[in-house]
Amino acid sequence: MAAALAASLPSAPAAPQIVAPTYEAIPASMSKLIDVEAEIPLTDVQLDGIVVSKIMKHATESTAQNANGLLLGLDLDGTLEVSNCFALPTHVSDEDDKASKSMARYQTSMLRSLKEVQGDDGVVGFYQATTMGAFFNQTLIETQVANQERLRHGGVVVVHDLTQAARGVAAFRAFRLTPTFLDAYKKHNFSSSGLATRRLTFSTILEEIPLKIRTNPLLSAFVNTLTKAKATKSSDASPEASVSSALPPSFSALDLAPTGLTRNLEQIIDTVDAYRTEEGNLAYMSRQIAREKAKADAYVSKRKDENASRVAQGLPPLPEEDVSRLFKIPAEPNRLDSMLLLGQLDSYGQSLGGTARTGLVKMYGAKASASP
Repeated sequence: MAAALAASLPSAPAAPQIVAPTYEAIPASMSKLIDVEAEIPLTDVQLDGIVVSKIMKHATESTAQNANGLLLGLDLDGTLEVSNCFALPTHVSDEDDKASKSMARYQTSMLRSLKEVQGDDGVVGFYQATTMGAFFNQTLIETQVANQERLRHGGVVVVHDLTQAARGVAAFRAFRLTPTFLDAYKKHNFSSSGLATRRLTFSTILEEIPLKIRTNPLLSAFVNTLTKAKATKSSDASPEASVSSALPPSFSALDLAPTGLTRNLEQIIDTVDAYRTEEGNLAYMSRQIAREKAKADAYVSKRKDENASRVAQGLPPLPEEDVSRLFKIPAEPNRLDSMLLLGQLDSYGQSLGGTARTGLVKMYGAKASASP
């Protein structure tokens, strides 16, 4: 009876077999272009026109001082092709832990959504908007250090200058950290001796990568519709009506007053004050280190003299003590902040020089045209 019941029961389903993944071989024609192991070094960065439009729109409309976001794309045959990007929200909360967690959740959600719609979801770097070319700051350095440790080829940072954009120049530059600076940052060695040994200055923190912009036919056609007027059918139409569909003309380039000159001078003065304050702090710490070292050297010299006199008297010498435990000699101060301030000061100076040159040319041109 039991055997009949057992035979009538359905048999247990067999365990599903794990299918081994299959890999397709890379065609020979593409083997030199597809860099699986990231062995081909980056030689240039290519931005799509849609990426340029998004960055400029975000930088112009953002209320934050430094608008930033992530760059998406892939590297192909030494060229980092950036095909998409998205902006990152600005947090005004004072709690850094909650803000960082919220930012991480937002990035994960955006990348998941892009993957669901078959969009590019490979992070290749980030972009940041700046004014007057001053992009040397601690946040940019820390973000780029984190990217160079977890992204292919270290990732890049694309800097967009709003001041140049206001003058009609779409200023985009691509950078990445130099190996020398990255080694010093990992070892936390920004002392005077460390900087001198590595020959590290503010100009060797970042290395610039050539950047080019690629536009597709649709974007070019759209731009042409904005720059070219549509012809009207009526013969008696006024010239103003024929240009109604185009962008309005801008005569800001004819303004004799240099734009942003006062603001540029204010930024230079503020940066110089911050640099002098930082140098004063470094000088105070250096004097404190020198005083503690002098005390330690005097103690060691005194102990040597005592031991010499005791040996001459036939007495055993006193044991040597650890000087570092008796005297708290501070570590040499970090000079990274002062180096970044010098980089900002150099950027403000270059921006001021360009603004002043343009203003002088306009003034001399106006003077020549006004003279009889």
